[in-house]
Amino acid sequence: MKHKISVQLYTLREQCAADFPGTLRKLAEIGYSGVQFAGYHGHEPASLKAVIEETGLRVSGLHVGESELLNDWERLIAEARLFGTPDIVCAGIGADNRNEAGYRSVKRRFNEVASRLQDEGLRVSYHNHAFEFDTTVDGKDGLSFLIEAAPDNLILAEPDVYWLKKGGRDPVAFLAPYADRAPILHMKDMTDDEEQTYAEVGTGTIDFEAIIRWGEASGVEWYVVEQDSCKSDPLECVKTSYANLSKLMDKIG
Repeated sequence: MKHKISVQLYTLREQCAADFPGTLRKLAEIGYSGVQFAGYHGHEPASLKAVIEETGLRVSGLHVGESELLNDWERLIAEARLFGTPDIVCAGIGADNRNEAGYRSVKRRFNEVASRLQDEGLRVSYHNHAFEFDTTVDGKDGLSFLIEAAPDNLILAEPDVYWLKKGGRDPVAFLAPYADRAPILHMKDMTDDEEQTYAEVGTGTIDFEAIIRWGEASGVEWYVVEQDSCKSDPLECVKTSYANLSKLMDKIG
């Protein structure tokens, strides 16, 4: 299982901006098998690909904006091919689409792009926050509407377990319908205090053992550590998350 542990580089955005190649090398030294991109901080993708190959890391998807996915998908195809990943993930939708009409439009347009990308051997997934639960469409919350487990819906899920809990959902119960439709999970813990903010995996209140057991039975290919903000050195935070995830995976076997 540990070969499935990756990290979302948004967590390390300041480190990547200062020294992207060096940050990738440090992540490989920690033990991470993969990284998930969220922009390139002025670097050419080909130069980063060279460091990926040097370190033996793999790429567990490209996080992109709503507009990029809808309007620049040909570039995304080229970058996904360069990095050898089948996964292009929308990181969220803008405030102007967080209403019933917006969700309907996004679902339709994302499916159109997903159909084109499917012909290229690529997948489109959606990364949730908690705001999707604030809108109802066809009797479902906005997230469940977007990632509906239906044959004619090509939008896969990249569930963020922290945001599921923040939105008042039990992560494992929410995940249940998405077996083989969630190739990537975002692993982020929640502090056990009134703030209920971001925490290193294994230091908070989320039951990651149950999540991993679901993932192993349900086709999850990557467990991606993410921490939107860190109260200490982000590299130390992702090191802690890696160590705790590794121990848990050893326990599960």
